[in-house]
Amino acid sequence: MYQVIIIEDDPMVASINKQYVELTPSFRVVNIFKSGIEALEYLQDNDVDLIILDYYTPLMNGSEFIDQLHAMGIAPSIIMVTSASDTDIVLQLLSRGVIDYLVKPFEYSRFKAALDKYSQMKEYVSQAKSNMKQGEIDKLLIRQESTAAAAANLTKGLNETTLGLIRAFLKENRDDAYSSEQIAEQIHLSRITIRRYMNYMVETGELISTIDYQTGGRPSIRYRYVKD
Repeated sequence: MYQVIIIEDDPMVASINKQYVELTPSFRVVNIFKSGIEALEYLQDNDVDLIILDYYTPLMNGSEFIDQLHAMGIAPSIIMVTSASDTDIVLQLLSRGVIDYLVKPFEYSRFKAALDKYSQMKEYVSQAKSNMKQGEIDKLLIRQESTAAAAANLTKGLNETTLGLIRAFLKENRDDAYSSEQIAEQIHLSRITIRRYMNYMVETGELISTIDYQTGGRPSIRYRYVKD
């Protein structure tokens, strides 16, 4: 389980970021801070794997926070989530070890791509030998690029946030199969809308569909989450 902290002074944005992080089961938000100063105090005594950082926070900006972090001898991975898109700022932060940079407003699929890239990198490195060969390094870089590219391929007309909610519900109940009507009731959307998402998730291999003939009437299609 990857331990995550969020540094964001807007409570609503911080809450959304927390929901996005925890839609991915291997990540857990352990704390939220309104400023880098508060986060640095916490990090003096607590280890984290990943920081979701807004550039514009009270008392110090993102660059100043990273400087202080490195001065403490701490270097967790950082995903920047901010409205700061000035070229100099972006290049400066990427040169300081920021592993991904999301410009507000962004959609869930892009956020998830950043988390996937991080977790795949950690998993790959943990399995690598003490000295990586050039081929292994190249594979790591390719993995990072392909994960980000996959986020851009979501079918037009589907909403990433809605897809994330449906996915989270089905993952949490992966031992059971549900009809579109049952899922619609849980997510509070129309059956027609849910069916569009079910078709997409079946095509991408996240779900399997079966036909239930024991309904006492018209057969019902049921869906179950199967992707690891």
